[in-house]
Amino acid sequence: MYTLAIETSCDETSIAIVDDNRNVLSNIIATQIATHKEYGGVVPEIASRMHIEAINMTLDAALSEAKLTLKDIDFISVTQGPGLVGALLVGVSFAKALAVSNDIPIVAVNHMRGHIASNYITHKSLEPPYIALVLSGGHSYIMDVIDYNHLVKLGETRDDAAGEAYDKVARVLGIGYPGGAELEKLAKKGRPTIDFPRVYLEKDSYDFSFSGLKTAVINYINTASMKNEKIIKEDVACSFQDAVIDVIVEKSIRAARNRNRKIIAISGGVSNNRTIFEALKKAGEAYDIEILYPLAKFTSDNAAMIGEEGMIKFKHEGPSDIRFIADPNMGL
Repeated sequence: MYTLAIETSCDETSIAIVDDNRNVLSNIIATQIATHKEYGGVVPEIASRMHIEAINMTLDAALSEAKLTLKDIDFISVTQGPGLVGALLVGVSFAKALAVSNDIPIVAVNHMRGHIASNYITHKSLEPPYIALVLSGGHSYIMDVIDYNHLVKLGETRDDAAGEAYDKVARVLGIGYPGGAELEKLAKKGRPTIDFPRVYLEKDSYDFSFSGLKTAVINYINTASMKNEKIIKEDVACSFQDAVIDVIVEKSIRAARNRNRKIIAISGGVSNNRTIFEALKKAGEAYDIEILYPLAKFTSDNAAMIGEEGMIKFKHEGPSDIRFIADPNMGL
């Protein structure tokens, strides 16, 4: 069984073909990073227009690489949300047009569940139960994956997500966009000389809050600038990252231990941060908890993960009603 998956939640136009054995036959991504880099971040209107320009070519490339045609496709999977509403509308409208004109069933997919499903592609033997740690640009979640279709939300972002905090701090440090990966590189050259706050919230909470940390970094930089004090960017980056990691590790390991899970599967763009992974791995070893993460090409927004989650949903629920709409605020 094959699904053709479409992902347009932000600034990547991606179409993939995935089968029911967790194999990715193609995963084409038309990135917009070079365009948005000029503006220091994603411009929604530009993103939407670029999706329209790229989506037909991306479809042709995905089918060609997989050596299939639309007649071979059993159903279409498409990101319903969350994301930028204009960008989502391009993908949803395109998917519906394909479905109706070719008489193919369609499945509406939650983008965040797609991130969780990305680990199934990389780790073909992975099965629930386990803890899913989702760290993306706009969202942070700790989920107890009890079964493929039964997820319990333990914690989520209350304000700035981990990826968002990375990008904002990178911008203040003058690293540019996208800044997360560059900030990690910079942090490796620095020392944790600055005592930035670790926000753990209420006792036993699994929620995340990185807004205060981001503000503390900005205040530190502004105060030093006003006093004409030298700012060692490497040390700022290292101290910031250590504060993020301390919170992520404590909450994730505690969730796994309290829920009696022996696997934590990280996903989302920030899961490509090897410093975070190594810190989790080291902490997990003390409690015999295995830490997994997807291949780098499946950590950022991509259609392969949407196809894998679409396959799971289709098997359990069947096709979606064609009248579903794009939902930019869809939660987990």
